[in-house]
Amino acid sequence: MAEEQEKSEQLLLNILPKAIAERLKRGESTIADSFDDVTVLFGDIANFTKLSADLSPAQLVEILNRIFSLFDELADKYNLEKIKTLGDAYMVVGGLPIPQANHASAIAEMALEMQSIIGQFSLKVGEPLQMRIGINTGPVEAGVIGMKKFTYDLWGDTVNTANRMESHGISGKIQVTAITYERLKEKYLLEERGKITVKGKGEMITYFLTGRKGE
Repeated sequence: MAEEQEKSEQLLLNILPKAIAERLKRGESTIADSFDDVTVLFGDIANFTKLSADLSPAQLVEILNRIFSLFDELADKYNLEKIKTLGDAYMVVGGLPIPQANHASAIAEMALEMQSIIGQFSLKVGEPLQMRIGINTGPVEAGVIGMKKFTYDLWGDTVNTANRMESHGISGKIQVTAITYERLKEKYLLEERGKITVKGKGEMITYFLTGRKGE
């Protein structure tokens, strides 16, 4: 029984953050929290559907698993919380459920390493994969949804804007909002993209994160 319980707890930890899993085990039926300051990252493999059209389902799953497993290792390395994958998209957040003072820089480090990793993969000879990555910082709501196959997810304008940074981004680039730029500008290299029109937000000044200062 002890072995089965350990397996069950490990499965729970594979689905939920440890702090959230502990609250569920204590009997909390509704888990919903507000966080004033986190950093959210969305990444999407550019043109993956088109590039993978000739792959078998097994090959498709195998390459995505290899890529996302490496991303999961980065999330652990920087104490970040993977939220979910959706197709060839990946979402991770810093600063919750346990507050983290350096969440913006931790996400920046992961983003830079993600771009390095994705360039090591290709579906066609001489054509390495590329990602669009979008980052934003601000408040979010977070909680557990569902009774079966439940998930831990995030909501709010911060999340939506991070998603827009990705979808309105450029392949191979890491696009960040002005809020995130302010958090990163002392230690990182950023280029102003200028004003872009963002769906649901209007005009925004955005920046590209290109590297670390001093490298």
